[in-house]
Amino acid sequence: MFDLGNVLVRWDPFGPYEGRMDRAEVEAFFEEIDFMAFNHRQDAGRSWGQARAEVRDRFPHRVEAFDLYLEHFAQALPGPVDGSEALVRDLLRLGVRVLGLTNWSSETFHHAVPAAPAIGLLEDVVVSGAEGVAKPDPRIFALVVQRFGLDPARTVFTDDSATNVAAGAAAGFDAVLFRSARQLRADLAARGLPVV
Repeated sequence: MFDLGNVLVRWDPFGPYEGRMDRAEVEAFFEEIDFMAFNHRQDAGRSWGQARAEVRDRFPHRVEAFDLYLEHFAQALPGPVDGSEALVRDLLRLGVRVLGLTNWSSETFHHAVPAAPAIGLLEDVVVSGAEGVAKPDPRIFALVVQRFGLDPARTVFTDDSATNVAAGAAAGFDAVLFRSARQLRADLAARGLPVV
């Protein structure tokens, strides 16, 4: 079971601002609104309309910067993570179920497959924003177990976030920190899968 952002598809929140705002100003915007915490609320199901209203009320001087991120969100996804699609294809050839569990707004998820076609090869993806709960909340791990009929102890879960990997392990998954597709191949090979 794959996380998506920075595992199958690269994510760069500065991408939408390239050529539109100075990098230092974007950094100031991100710091002022605590962008990572702000974005996590999107991942957990808050609508972008609600988010914009909060920015308008709390940071009215930042509305334009907020709008640029959403309007040009596709540029936050600069392409696939090197080697990950080939790994997904190899797993599928071996008859391994390949699933996704991502923290992502349901309103922007349609950009995922065009940016990284490997995502479209997955059997299914649980999108946190559609469920109203995001990693590392244990409820989302319980949800994937129930929805996909998984035995966590026999399911490898990989994510680039150590916090999410720890949460997956606490939920009983064989959780592996994603560093690169090459390293993940080695991790899977150590578990008996002929992917190297």
